[in-house]
Amino acid sequence: MDTSILLIYTGGTIGMKIDPQTQALAPFDFSHILEEVPELMKFGYKLDSYSFDPAIDSSDANIPFWRELARIIEENYDKYDGFVVLHGTDTMSYTASVLSFMLENLDKPVVFTGSQLPIGMLRTDGKENLISSIEIAAAKDDEERALVPEVCVYFESQLYRGNRTTKYNAENFRAFRSANYPVLADVGIHIRFNPELIRYPKWGKKFKVNYDLDPNVAIVKVVPGMNINMLSILTKVEGLRGVILETFGSGNAPTNNEFLGAVRELVDKGLIVVNVTQCHAGRVDMDAYATGIALKNIGVISGEDSTIEAALAKLYFLLGKYSENSDIIEGLKKNIRGEISK
Repeated sequence: MDTSILLIYTGGTIGMKIDPQTQALAPFDFSHILEEVPELMKFGYKLDSYSFDPAIDSSDANIPFWRELARIIEENYDKYDGFVVLHGTDTMSYTASVLSFMLENLDKPVVFTGSQLPIGMLRTDGKENLISSIEIAAAKDDEERALVPEVCVYFESQLYRGNRTTKYNAENFRAFRSANYPVLADVGIHIRFNPELIRYPKWGKKFKVNYDLDPNVAIVKVVPGMNINMLSILTKVEGLRGVILETFGSGNAPTNNEFLGAVRELVDKGLIVVNVTQCHAGRVDMDAYATGIALKNIGVISGEDSTIEAALAKLYFLLGKYSENSDIIEGLKKNIRGEISK
């Protein structure tokens, strides 16, 4: 049976080309992708495409968009061997993280990619990113099972677990990093997969999509000299259910009574408070220093070594799934989709 891949163009730089008359960038028709990237014909795969109309600027990514993207994958799940999602880079890590939780019992690759330069430009990074993403999405083992049955991000010769990525650079072709988890594959002359790092499902379980997401989450970046009233105000936000504190180092924050009292007020009001480090690499350890211990004693939950994108996506997912705080807290402590190291 011929390998079949569905390209889903949501928007972003990779799908742009310069209009010869206006010299402005505009999305091109992805049904003509083989004209833009004729190298794809050498694969011999069945390549189909679906384009969001209108295209979505990734800055406008939101829950309705994620639901629509998941719906497209669900409706086409049995028709294709893998999916390549073309997406703007600014929020790609957020979308990949959310989709990793929405797509349950995934046994096919969902590879996100994009580019820093439009695919029609001479020095574009888009062609290599697209070609390699398609080859990865099509890769199978000797038993015809997907080599990477995960939600991934491919960029500049490296394949990452999607919910471990962060956009790191706005100008360099290597736009993404996965500081706390190694790459799933390195792409050079050969594609070298690292199967010991890839999450494999219990093959044969029915694929399903979790559409229920609850966005009632606030993120507060802890900074020296911050106005503590910002935390107190959150107790008055109607419908708010979760707060992510971006803390210093290994999960540290001010030790003064005013700050700790404000955090305690959040917990006492029934809000889920999660501690995630501001550092690009490393993990939260609330047993290491007195400041972290104080937060732990209040009832703040460790985000372990998750990215802020993954922590937010996980809370959206768990808040949508459960009504009881005890179930949400139990879920936060689990490694559900490879988003934390346990």
